Amino acid sequence: MFFGLFYKMKESIREKVVHHESGLYVAIIFPIAVAFSLTFVGSRILSHFAPQFYVEWSPGLRVHHFTYGFFILAVTGYLALIFNGPRAKYLIALLFGFGLGLAFDEFGMWLRLKDDDPVRWSYDGFNVIIGVLFLIISARPGVRFLRFLWPFR
Repeated sequence: MFFGLFYKMKESIREKVVHHESGLYVAIIFPIAVAFSLTFVGSRILSHFAPQFYVEWSPGLRVHHFTYGFFILAVTGYLALIFNGPRAKYLIALLFGFGLGLAFDEFGMWLRLKDDDPVRWSYDGFNVIIGVLFLIISARPGVRFLRFLWPFR
């Protein structure tokens, strides 16, 4: 059922692109919000249960996952400029949400430029609000879309 949700999101975007229907950009917000939420929650869970799970490129140099998020956002910006097909729009939307989730997970470090737990955990509320705003923006089409996807009718 979970993978069916992603398949139907992709098909909805494809139909809007192929038939030049309105609402394409609202349909794209929904996969971005889903990918953002899953990435944010997954990275919070991972950093809670495995706080020493990181890549140390050289002794004393620890690259946080928000850095990878920034690189993913840069790549998705470039990909969005060169690819315009329905499948590309869907995959770029998912990749963009993934990059946003990684980048915004460490939002406190953007503001304080420190690597300590109080900074990392104090801005989680802000990130949750961002995720909720994404879901509110896509709520009406998203609810309609979830009703369409629901397998138990």
